[in-house]
Amino acid sequence: MSDHVLYETPAPHVARLVLNRPSSRNAQDTHFLYALNEAFDRAAQDDEIKVIILAAAGPHFSSGHDLRESDGVAALKSHRTVGTWCGFGCAGSEAQMAREKEIYIGFSERWRNVPKPTIAEVQGKVIAGGLMLIWPCDIIVAAEDAAFMDNTVGMGVNGVEFFAHPWEMSARKAKEMLFTSDWIDAQQALKIGMVNHVVPNAELSSFTLALAERIAKKPRFALKLAKESVNAAQDAQGRVGAMNAAFALHQLGHSHNMIVYGTLVDPTGFPAAVKRG
Repeated sequence: MSDHVLYETPAPHVARLVLNRPSSRNAQDTHFLYALNEAFDRAAQDDEIKVIILAAAGPHFSSGHDLRESDGVAALKSHRTVGTWCGFGCAGSEAQMAREKEIYIGFSERWRNVPKPTIAEVQGKVIAGGLMLIWPCDIIVAAEDAAFMDNTVGMGVNGVEFFAHPWEMSARKAKEMLFTSDWIDAQQALKIGMVNHVVPNAELSSFTLALAERIAKKPRFALKLAKESVNAAQDAQGRVGAMNAAFALHQLGHSHNMIVYGTLVDPTGFPAAVKRG
């Protein structure tokens, strides 16, 4: 594991993974995402761990995908991929779709299905790809200054690759979030059910750890079964099929933008989306 992600055990049966690129507001390049996946694997495979906390260093949880990464395909070559897709160096849309299958929807779905309770400990801004780190978690604890935004419609695609929006809030609120790229503050997020708790910033870590310790007192296998049961209920509602359809439309957006603008994102909407962030 690199120093992009720290691995801590702050209490018995509790692992705490800390995003550790504060200088970039925890922007997610390829190496960062593989480091996080390795940390999740370590906690998932340790039978002494019952609960996993996902936290972040610095004032902001995550600014999303690292758009400064110049060659994500080359970066993939230094890692052992965890999915079964290939074609990362192929022409046309194939390489881009393969890469996003691996490190975006692939990782987020993998973390969502880790068979142990996970808690996101969130402060500051969470933008676009940052949602793909917190939404796979079972519980979200937000600091009072937390704010959430998906500005990807402004970039010419239909939403982040892990399209959990309709399960995180009502369909109408999801549409408003996407259409406007407006911020959702912590209290709004609590009201619509996207987060479980809002606490003062100074109490964020202590509150989250206390919650994790309460959960960790329960039998490990029962926790796994409870999580699987709730996840199965979501999936029975069509979550997986809907998310895969949204991911395919996301790839269509990329292909359209490449044909029209020569880039993966639509530059006509991007400046406005960035200004909001």
